[in-house]
Amino acid sequence: MRFMLLLKYDENAQKDTPPDPAMFEEMGRFNTAMVDAGVLLAGEGLAPSAQGAAVTFDGEEPTVSDGPFTEAKELVGGFWILKVDSLEEALSWAKRAPFRGGERLEVRRVTEAEDFEGLAPQEVLDAEEELRARQAQQHGS
Repeated sequence: MRFMLLLKYDENAQKDTPPDPAMFEEMGRFNTAMVDAGVLLAGEGLAPSAQGAAVTFDGEEPTVSDGPFTEAKELVGGFWILKVDSLEEALSWAKRAPFRGGERLEVRRVTEAEDFEGLAPQEVLDAEEELRARQAQQHGS
C-alpha cells in the first residue's frame, strides 16, 4: 500500500521564524532512515504559498488566484509517499518526523485502480493501468 504524509502548518505563524539549521540535519536523518528501510517513494518540501497560485473550479471557467493564501489556517508545506504494509506502519514513520512547532502530518492512503473496480467502467480502469505503465517506462521505474 502507498500512503501520503502531508505536512501541514500555519505559514503565517512561521514566516518570521527561519528554520533552525539543526532541523535540516534531523530531516536528513529521517529521510535517510526511510530510504534505508526501503519505504520512501518520494518526498519534497513546497515553496511558500506566495510563490504559488490556486485554481478554483466554480462554474464554467476555472479562476486563478495568486498566493499567498492568507485565508488558509493550515497549508501543505511538503509531502512524503511511502510504500508500507499498513496504516499502522505509515503512522509509525509519521510519528518519527522531526517536528516540534505545531506542525501536523496528515496520513492518507493513496488509492489504487482496484479501489474503483465495480464503480468505474472497466475500459477506464484498463486505460488507467496502461497510462501508469507508460509513465513508469518514461521514468525508468
